[in-house]
Amino acid sequence: MEKRRGLFQRFLDLVEKVGNKLPDPFILFIGLSLLMIVVSYIFSLFNASVVHPGTGEELEIQNLLSGEGLQFILTSMLDNFTGFAPLGLVLVMMLGIGLAEKVGLMDYAIRKTILSSPPSLVTYTVVFVGILGNLASDAAVVLIPPLAAMVFYKVGRHPLAGLAAGFAGAGAGFTANIFIAGTDALLAGISTEAAAIVDESMVVTPVDNWYFNIVSVFVMTIIGGLITTKFVEPRLGKYKGEAVEDEENEELQNGGKGFRNSIIAGLSYIALIVIVISLPNSPLRGEDGSIVPSPFLDGIIPIVLFFFIIVAVTFGITVGRIKTGKDVSDYMAESMKDMSSYIVLVFAIAQFIAYFNWSNLGTWVAVNGADYLKDINFTGIWLIIGYIIFTALMNFLITSGSAKWAIEAPVFIPMFMQLGYHPAFTQVAYRVADSSTNIITPLFPYMVIILAFIKKYDKKASIGTYISLMLPYSIAFLTTWVILILVFYYSGLPFGPGIYPFL
Repeated sequence: MEKRRGLFQRFLDLVEKVGNKLPDPFILFIGLSLLMIVVSYIFSLFNASVVHPGTGEELEIQNLLSGEGLQFILTSMLDNFTGFAPLGLVLVMMLGIGLAEKVGLMDYAIRKTILSSPPSLVTYTVVFVGILGNLASDAAVVLIPPLAAMVFYKVGRHPLAGLAAGFAGAGAGFTANIFIAGTDALLAGISTEAAAIVDESMVVTPVDNWYFNIVSVFVMTIIGGLITTKFVEPRLGKYKGEAVEDEENEELQNGGKGFRNSIIAGLSYIALIVIVISLPNSPLRGEDGSIVPSPFLDGIIPIVLFFFIIVAVTFGITVGRIKTGKDVSDYMAESMKDMSSYIVLVFAIAQFIAYFNWSNLGTWVAVNGADYLKDINFTGIWLIIGYIIFTALMNFLITSGSAKWAIEAPVFIPMFMQLGYHPAFTQVAYRVADSSTNIITPLFPYMVIILAFIKKYDKKASIGTYISLMLPYSIAFLTTWVILILVFYYSGLPFGPGIYPFL
């Protein structure tokens, strides 16, 4: 047993060593853009071409080092950046979600939900809140685990079990939510850009994985709770360490009225939307009265934005954090500051994808890759499962979900479209793989923070303690999600409004 753990530990050390040698994501995509330029030149020397599957047109690989290529690089740079689909989607979403976070609504809602949970349901509540916490983006990973540890300690249970449950929900369950989150907008935008390599009319919307995500929330809540109570907690035993004082947020303890008012305001807004949709000849319905497609789905991002603004402003005014209109704009500006690193990264990602598309290398890889998979008879659902495993392993080298998807999407979405798969289905496969192994990769940026929380309760804890705590959740989440995809796949259930595995 010790020998196995030693071998695994050496494997983790190797992964950490290799991963640490990877450049910053911005530099990585600059390097990939330069690589595209060189590869396009090499392919052009051999007069490589590919037949476009949609139009039947023969496309030559275009040389980015040619005069025409250099003109494209210079004249398209700004358009590549400002026209990059995920940029506007994510920034608009974060105006609302960021406002809710800055006024303290997210923090209060998380604390209120966990601390008010009945002891018999506290484990499942912790996982549930952790999963929904991705609305607050990475803030949930920092806030929920230590709070869950304290709650477990207060009810006489091992605090590390609570910390693990909270981190599993916030980290491994990151992709799921009942609500439309910033992650949905971000990934959908990248997916749309990638799908355009094959079909420029193909659009992946932020709601295309919504049904699957909603089901995932409840399934993963149950799985996370069972892993905590059946595996993690019995292994930890009874806690014999010293007590750790809770770090209460005193200012928000008086936010009950604000929370209540924000719920009322949010429900009133939802009721108004439902009424408008239900009206005869509703402007939010399609021409034939349908919901899929419809202006409602096309405008889901602004609708969600207004929801978060309404509940955030209501909460902020009630608790005294918003006194004037300037306070609202100041909080929104603060949330945009938090997105500065993302904006910088998008500039590099946008150039890489644009070069990939313009050179026709994306189409070449997609068509030839699909043909190869057909030749070896590696298609069907086992191909998707293989892709999930591949992405889960890639998480040990590149932990940024958006960066990894920006690399994978231009290759796998067009390739799988050639095999008949809908881009939103490929996106689902990516999301479950990326999310599941977040919590066990040593390169996860919040690993050090979680390890510090663990050390509060176990002074001798190390990375081995961390991995042993989180590995059962990672395996269980990934396995369950694969099974859930199979259930949707074979039962014909839609992954989102009008979205099925095949085109």
